[in-house]
Amino acid sequence: MKAVRLVEIGKPLEMQEIPVPGIGERDVLVRVKAAGICHSDAHYRAGTSSVGTLPQTLGHEVAGVVEEAGAQVTSLKVGDRVCLHYLITCGDCYYCSLGSEQFCPSGRMIGKHCDGGYAEYIAIPARSAVPLPEEIPFEQGAIMMCSSSTTFHALHKTRLAAGETVAIFGAGGLGMSAIQLAGAMGALDVYAVDINADKLRQAEKYGAIPVDASQGDPVAELRRLTGGKGVDVALELIGLPLTMRQAVQSLAVFGRAGLVGITDKPFEIYSYAELLGREAEVIGCADHLLHELPLLLEYARRGMLDLSEVVTRTVPLEADAVNETLDALERFGGGVRTVIVP
Repeated sequence: MKAVRLVEIGKPLEMQEIPVPGIGERDVLVRVKAAGICHSDAHYRAGTSSVGTLPQTLGHEVAGVVEEAGAQVTSLKVGDRVCLHYLITCGDCYYCSLGSEQFCPSGRMIGKHCDGGYAEYIAIPARSAVPLPEEIPFEQGAIMMCSSSTTFHALHKTRLAAGETVAIFGAGGLGMSAIQLAGAMGALDVYAVDINADKLRQAEKYGAIPVDASQGDPVAELRRLTGGKGVDVALELIGLPLTMRQAVQSLAVFGRAGLVGITDKPFEIYSYAELLGREAEVIGCADHLLHELPLLLEYARRGMLDLSEVVTRTVPLEADAVNETLDALERFGGGVRTVIVP
């Protein structure tokens, strides 16, 4: 089968012919119908975030059709539409028993620690394949497995309550989901902070109040818009020390900043003025959880999460097209979300 793979850190991905993966008794083989290109993949290519043994097939936002099912698989059958929880875990350890499988000691992430979805087929444990409703296109189901699910988890981690205000730093693929999900969870006002006018216009369509950070200090603008109070929840989805600091600075009394964006650089916090004096919190938000996905998919099935305009481009399973998209993401461009359609 064809697969677009990371062969060497810091180098373009390459197309390779590799065998179709075999499956165990509790696994399924999925024919990939859509694979999202995530900013994290640009980090893997650049070496900002480590990956497993090379060469590695990237791609952790995956949706497709069950092609083959192992002998002990009873939850799925050939022909079923599925999207893939990108964590492969033991299911038995302390963290898995808590439902916090992202900390499973033997856990692996597809497209990072083992081969992912930039390919024609992928093998995965059946427990990680979640039924995809007919109402949700494969392209949207794929990106929900990272951009939507990660922000859904972050909103849970930051304990967003109905009637609170939210600032979303970064109106890209994650941001567009975060804006809609915050509204679905009862946020009173949602502010979208970005420097890209097109993305801000799209965010406004989803009900967000745009804050153009290219025109001035977004923290000052958020305080102005909230009557000086600041926001109850701020999600940082970009991975820049500047925006991480701004997220913290924008918090109200008892506010919570959820850090989602990946970076290898630290950022400063003025502990008394920005945290202690407000009893504010900074919360790390890692991955997402399998048990969160059914409700997320139901939001999308009912139209409460609309990703029809979030997938801004599709590309074929070709190395050049994927590398061009990753190049754009490294420049914090590339539209909202690009999806590979093999």
